Amino acid sequence: MPGRHSRRSVLATISALPLTGALSACSGGASGPDSTSRTSTVSSKAGRNATHITFWSALRGSQQVVDAFNRTHDTIQVDFQQIPSGGQGGYAKLSNASRAGNAPDVATIEYPQIPGFAIDGVPLELTDLMSDGLRAKLLPQALGLTTFDKRVFSIPLDVEPMVMHYRTDLFDTYGIEVPRTWDEFEETARTVRGKAPGRRLAAFATDGGPQFAGLSWQAGAQWFDTRHGAWNVSLTDGPSRRVAAYWQRLIDQDLVFMTPVDSRQYDAQVGNGQVLVRLSGAWDAGAQMNARPGQKGKWAIAPLPQWDPADAVLGTHGGSTFAVTRSSKHPEAALEFIEWQVSHPDALRARLSSGASSQYPAVPGLVDVYREAFDRSYYSGQDIYTLYEQEAHKIRDGWTWGPRMTATLKVMQDGFARVSGGQGSLLESVRAAQRGTMPDLRALGLSTTEHSS
Repeated sequence: MPGRHSRRSVLATISALPLTGALSACSGGASGPDSTSRTSTVSSKAGRNATHITFWSALRGSQQVVDAFNRTHDTIQVDFQQIPSGGQGGYAKLSNASRAGNAPDVATIEYPQIPGFAIDGVPLELTDLMSDGLRAKLLPQALGLTTFDKRVFSIPLDVEPMVMHYRTDLFDTYGIEVPRTWDEFEETARTVRGKAPGRRLAAFATDGGPQFAGLSWQAGAQWFDTRHGAWNVSLTDGPSRRVAAYWQRLIDQDLVFMTPVDSRQYDAQVGNGQVLVRLSGAWDAGAQMNARPGQKGKWAIAPLPQWDPADAVLGTHGGSTFAVTRSSKHPEAALEFIEWQVSHPDALRARLSSGASSQYPAVPGLVDVYREAFDRSYYSGQDIYTLYEQEAHKIRDGWTWGPRMTATLKVMQDGFARVSGGQGSLLESVRAAQRGTMPDLRALGLSTTEHSS
């Protein structure tokens, strides 16, 4: 198609765009030698004429899901390959395979990476392939995060509303009430520092670009939108500035730690009770159980504080989807496997058999399966899935991730790390992320507009 038309299209006429720049969407570099193992558990009932599809994923429990599918399906059989997580080389591997025309039939893609992969032509558009039945089962906000210009490019597995995990024993010790608003959260942070100088209510994650995005999303930010056929970029809109100023004030007054959450330092802070609150997605409950079994009975989960309790909304933190790739020779079979994987109770039970998990399913009808499988004793009997169900419906609709989110968030996090060393500010870090984003978008041939403040 003519280049002029491709610049007008939000997705840059996906079928015409080469995969130039695909690796900039990956947090890992080029993948090295393939050291992962390929496994396949084929049903003994399956005939020789069964359609074979390939599936790549880093998600825990995927092998168990494939085994369960193959045991119960005769006409489709799945060959599974465990690959590294996206940031550890999995996305680079998928991009390279797509370039070579030998990507798997089905691949796992996290929400922030979907637009970039769609622009690079990796996933197949599923708008006309997915059934009305599947569409009706999915939480609308989850499906909205995989839909661009009314075109669906991936099927959600889970969607993770942000919640507040808190230490009930330490809240009791210091006479603290669970904060319902961000103003109350700030006062609670001040109380904790005053009563326990070595402790802080929370940590601002210097590697937490996705958390900052979720908090800005909740406040009403719209970092990217695709109105009028262009990518409109505004990382420093009013709601984002409000969130940055809020956390900057907590940092300046030494009311929170500044720590990369993917670090031994943060693990020690949580393990030693120096941090009383974790702000993260629903999945983090299961991660906490696995990482710190000795803290059983000391944690509970509450709704994320709100700016305006009368208009309670949320952003998300985490979540995965499944895409059929354009390399697939069997897209209908691939989509049948995906639909079973995201919506059938047996698929979820197979995934849960691999270990504790606390994801919120993108198909709300599966909540009871999670509720039955989850060991409530760690959270003193709390029914966290009733809470998750309430919170998932508060996810603010309309959020759009950008075309090169990994690169955008890396620039932002580099700035956050400098703030922890006493240089710059959170707002300057967000501005730098926007400046770093624009050249990537223009290099893709995308029509763009930019709003700065």
